[in-house]
Amino acid sequence: MQKDAKFVKEIADMKEDFPQWYTDVILKTELVDYGPVKGTMVIRPYGYEIWEHIRDELDRRFKATGHKNAYFPMFIPLSYLMKEAEHVEGFAPEVALVTHVGNTELEEKLVVRPTSETIICDMYSKWVQSYRDLPLLINQWANVVRWEKTTRPFLRTSEFLWQEGHTLHSTEEEAREETLRMLEVYREFMQNVLAIEVLTGKKTEKEKFAGAVDTYTMEAMMLDGKSLQSGTSHYLGKNFASAFEIKYLDRDGKLKNPYQTSWGVSTRLIGALIMAHGDQRGLKLPPRVAPVQTVVIPVAQHKEGVIEKARELADALRKAGVRVEVDERDQSVGWKFNEWEMKGAPLRIEIGPRDIENGVCVFSRRDTHEKGTIALADVAEKVPALLDDIHETMYRQSADFLHSHIVTCHNMAEFNVALDKQCFVKAMWCGCRECEDAIKAETAASARALPFDQTPVGDTCVYCGKPAKHTVVFAKSY
Repeated sequence: MQKDAKFVKEIADMKEDFPQWYTDVILKTELVDYGPVKGTMVIRPYGYEIWEHIRDELDRRFKATGHKNAYFPMFIPLSYLMKEAEHVEGFAPEVALVTHVGNTELEEKLVVRPTSETIICDMYSKWVQSYRDLPLLINQWANVVRWEKTTRPFLRTSEFLWQEGHTLHSTEEEAREETLRMLEVYREFMQNVLAIEVLTGKKTEKEKFAGAVDTYTMEAMMLDGKSLQSGTSHYLGKNFASAFEIKYLDRDGKLKNPYQTSWGVSTRLIGALIMAHGDQRGLKLPPRVAPVQTVVIPVAQHKEGVIEKARELADALRKAGVRVEVDERDQSVGWKFNEWEMKGAPLRIEIGPRDIENGVCVFSRRDTHEKGTIALADVAEKVPALLDDIHETMYRQSADFLHSHIVTCHNMAEFNVALDKQCFVKAMWCGCRECEDAIKAETAASARALPFDQTPVGDTCVYCGKPAKHTVVFAKSY
């Protein structure tokens, strides 16, 4: 109890002040620090390695579905942004402009990319000439700049890292299939890598990406009941292709505009895994992106043979494909336990003189705090299996939490009660923008998604009582 009491002082109580808990965790675990420019962040090595694992896991999936990586300039002529009216209207408030080089004013202002549809479309208009050039499947790993008014590291910053896929297709059917295929790639990644259950569906007209025909989203539930939009996939139709005059000669000898998609996720996913899995002790990292999957802590490390045995264990684990670190720092064992619990290492192994004598080591799981022993001879076999079980347990907890916190509501009284209980609301909606706006104004909850399963949960709109057209999930969000 004394250790827990001391530990709790390190970070705010997540039940009393969730935002402060989040800030305390990301700073004290050295994931990130604040940059000198308002709204920017410095991703520290521990945080950046999480991003590297996210990037690598996704990149393998993109390449397996036929996509190739490229890189496009971060400076975009302002005139490009102006070509697609809905797009420029959606991004104008967040756009950063370069107007001067030294003391010389530029002839044309440059946009620091908020997203790359425009610059990529300009290049595609040069590269695509024939139906033989399609489909064109390209992804970019890059940074983007959006001058946000309210910022919080990982969740909403003026500059962040992301990937953005941009594809061209000869038919609407193929483009729509691509849009949903990439949404499923994201969903599978969230489940099998980040151990997070997500709600998928279509965005309303109000909430869709500026310039898209349709936007599809995955929404994750954070532990405070708010939604975090964790990734989106957009069917763009011919909107950008027409504006940028991307044309190809089809088999029938006619010039046509291709159909287009774009899709992306960002460093916001680090925020998602913090707020979907963390607890009062700090981070709880899913093993498949944890920088250190297993930490080996020598107990009484000053005694002969202890550090050597800890290093031997670590070597065996590395050969088994486990990311492992031996903590040989000159600190107490209790301090190390607290440190690695806060940093969210999925598995801790302790090895001391008595353990060596008995031919075992002690393990402690970060997810359930379960303890046990493993025979030293079995460590290389047992630890990978334990890490897989930790992942599955964390995913089940996430899925149970999401599904148990979705409440069906038939009127605004029920709606407000559900929000007060930090739940998502599933309700019927008439489809009118006025009702959607009114709900947001009165409750701060927005329409997060029209689930793919549109089974009605009533007959009338939750707000106005008129005949309903859509089943919608509403929630407060980040």
